[in-house]
Amino acid sequence: MKEQSYKKIAVFVVLTFALSSIFYYLVISTGSFPTSYGLGIMWCPGVAGIVTQLIFNHNLRGMGWKPGRGRYLLASYFLPLAYTFVVYAIIWLVGLGKFDPAALYKFVSEANGPDSTPFGIVGTYVVILLTLGFIVNCVAALGEEIGWRGLLVPELAKTTSFAKTALISGGIWAVWHWPLILSGEYNSTGTPLWFGLICFTIMLIGLNFAFTWLRLKSGSLWTTVLLHAAHNLFIQAFFNHLTSNTGITEYVIDEFGIGLALMAPVLAYLFWRKRQDIEVVDTELPRSRVPEFAPAK
Repeated sequence: MKEQSYKKIAVFVVLTFALSSIFYYLVISTGSFPTSYGLGIMWCPGVAGIVTQLIFNHNLRGMGWKPGRGRYLLASYFLPLAYTFVVYAIIWLVGLGKFDPAALYKFVSEANGPDSTPFGIVGTYVVILLTLGFIVNCVAALGEEIGWRGLLVPELAKTTSFAKTALISGGIWAVWHWPLILSGEYNSTGTPLWFGLICFTIMLIGLNFAFTWLRLKSGSLWTTVLLHAAHNLFIQAFFNHLTSNTGITEYVIDEFGIGLALMAPVLAYLFWRKRQDIEVVDTELPRSRVPEFAPAK
């Protein structure tokens, strides 16, 4: 069984990077990173995961398609809001960035047009953030999550401990972003590439403990889709625009700043402590066919 999982993981990783290389080339050669490229590359792991599953299993069962329990879905949505608020609140309190509602107002008003009213601005912002914006982020996040947590995490969990599963899958996930970061087109905060790369990698690997725990605990792919979408949405569409620069702000905010990079290991530790709570249940397979995951260590 482990040998089959190793083969599936190898095929998935090779396919993911092979498909992604098309978009790496487009981004690097054109010097631009439009939304179409972003959506395309985010679906490369998903396509690779589906193809790999069909090659080895001839069906798509066992990838966590059912929603699972509502409490895990709610936790997945609100967790990014909680840890992001803590990080940005500290930044505002110590003066590394300024809490600036006017900056958010300006951002939304520019999107709506100069003649929009305050009520229209706030209303449009709420609608975009909680409905259309979240749906769009879920569509994009689903592409990655089918691959990373639909296939990679469950297969790794069959072969090793929870901690190693989170570290290995998180490391692959981070390295997959590196060509885009090093191209200079993905990091928009203005920090040096090496700094953004280090902060982003630490953040992603640390956060992946939460992604891994929620996927294995709930048996549902959709928990990580919501977590991924909410993470991107709250940071990029809300907290970044609510923070104005006080001199070194770009070094502490966003996914390429040190704020989230320091929070991520804390989250990793908290979810590592909860590793024994994971019940190995795949909601789409009869109990007699549930694969035996390696015991958590």
